Amino acid sequence: MHPRIEDYALIGDEQTAALVGRDGSVDWLCLPRFDSAACFARLLGDEENGHWRIAPKDADGPCTRRAYRPGTLVLDTDWETDEGAVRVTDLMPQRERAPDLVRIVEGLRGRVTVRSTLRIRFDYGSIVPWVRKSGGHRVAVAGPDSVWLRSEPKVHTWGKDFGTHSEFTVEEGEKVAFVLTWHPSHEPRPKLLDPYKALRASVRDWEKWSRRCRYDGPYRDAVVRSLITLKALTYRPTGGIVAAPTTSLPEELGGVRNWDYRYCWLRDSTLTLNAGLSAGYREEAEAWRDWLLRAVAGDPADLQIMYGLAGERRLPEVELPWLKGFAESAPVRIGNGAVDQLQLDVYGEVMDSLSLARSSGLSTKPHMWAIQCSLVEWLRSQWRQPDEGLWEVRGGRRHFVHSKVMVWVAADRAVRALEKDPKLPGDLDGWRELRDEVHREVCEKGFDAGRNTFVQSYGSAELDAALLLIPRVGFLPPDDPRVVGTVDAIRAELDHGGFLRRYSTDGTTVDGLPGEEGTFLVCSFWLADALHMTGRRKEARELFERLLGVANDVGLLAEEYDPVQGRQLGNFPQAFSHIGLVNTALALFGDEGAG
Repeated sequence: MHPRIEDYALIGDEQTAALVGRDGSVDWLCLPRFDSAACFARLLGDEENGHWRIAPKDADGPCTRRAYRPGTLVLDTDWETDEGAVRVTDLMPQRERAPDLVRIVEGLRGRVTVRSTLRIRFDYGSIVPWVRKSGGHRVAVAGPDSVWLRSEPKVHTWGKDFGTHSEFTVEEGEKVAFVLTWHPSHEPRPKLLDPYKALRASVRDWEKWSRRCRYDGPYRDAVVRSLITLKALTYRPTGGIVAAPTTSLPEELGGVRNWDYRYCWLRDSTLTLNAGLSAGYREEAEAWRDWLLRAVAGDPADLQIMYGLAGERRLPEVELPWLKGFAESAPVRIGNGAVDQLQLDVYGEVMDSLSLARSSGLSTKPHMWAIQCSLVEWLRSQWRQPDEGLWEVRGGRRHFVHSKVMVWVAADRAVRALEKDPKLPGDLDGWRELRDEVHREVCEKGFDAGRNTFVQSYGSAELDAALLLIPRVGFLPPDDPRVVGTVDAIRAELDHGGFLRRYSTDGTTVDGLPGEEGTFLVCSFWLADALHMTGRRKEARELFERLLGVANDVGLLAEEYDPVQGRQLGNFPQAFSHIGLVNTALALFGDEGAG
């Protein structure tokens, strides 16, 4: 049986990440960066596409239990067997230069025979490397990639069936550590890592980082776990945050809604900043703000919805036919063609993020206001265009209401900045006029008076969960009857098993794709926020608690959830879902939980 998405746990070094299954197998790892080609791709194929399993020799199924060490990204996986008990501790230490994957086997009770099976497959499982012995290592080389494996102490290891196998026994208190290190094949062997020292340092550093969290209210453990996950999805050299460390995990099992999320989306920017600043992570928030400024610099007409880890703009989408996909959900895609879409909402999200950064007292940048002015001026002449909208639909451009609301946000934040600091250059009267014109049009063309709800796009009868953000961004106050009506309509029409779809896929052509998808977890967090803002606090808390129940055993959330089959869907773990969890906890319990 193929693993479920929620069967995985995350480890990483803030430059890339690995997924470890309940069966002790590392089934996904891209080296050296999040967006590099995977050397373990069993997640999207089978064992021959690369994986590394360490488990008791006769263990065919999942572990007995597993857990992160509190406040860290260090994972302990335990097995109870007839012969005894054993633990595997997995981590990726913060690197000096080369990325390392450390796996430490420890005997807990009795005497247990352990088997390690390693299959390196470069280029997303398509290339079998040449493996040789060198100075106590097994070295796998193919083209530009090189991986070195060693154990401390040395254990019996052999090659068979294009894999590297080890077998050994551990008694109580005995340990065997494996270190897997990647580096460019043309360079000398990297510096040897002390695995036990790395473990102590990783635990210490993560615990110190977690203690900085200012939130001390209900469900603090879930909030801290989400913040750790967001930290793990941050590309430390630049401050960019990937939407997820995976590609092509399906939104529908067996379907084609499979996308590459190993890039940085502007749609996440304001909510990411708010989560970081409110929880006390000012340094990380400033790094994200700086990444944002670098990424969007240039002609406002060229603003993209997403960028690479360092702000790269070209992310061509291609399919990998040799991978059958997770649960045979093909195609497997790398790159993302949505990068070329027009989404007007990102202009508002950038303006809102920079406004929040300024009001929160983050250090200013001399060019920041100039960039903001150019974005608003571009919108003044271009905002009437239809676009693809927040959800990157592939069914043609429309006048999406959420996009127009975010145009209003862009103008509103520019006006507020000038009102607060009249010394700033800018067209105050012109931007006020733009703000008022957009507001009037949205209320006239985007609102269905008969149903008392805003709609997905002008002239449409469909709804969109993104409309729940209207009170949050200040377009209308929470007690406005149109806001309350919209919340009620979305709750009634997009509900599926107690969670929210982002929009309807039943018989519509809006996204241009066949099939359906699961409920979108961040939308349910938005609903909890909207219920709270409109005075229904008990219902908001009940929904929040229901969402917490969707997280897997180690507190991780994918992009979507299928309430019928009771399983997670989409790329995993998903930054947007964890950002939603943090912000909703802060909104619901902030008064009692802020430090």
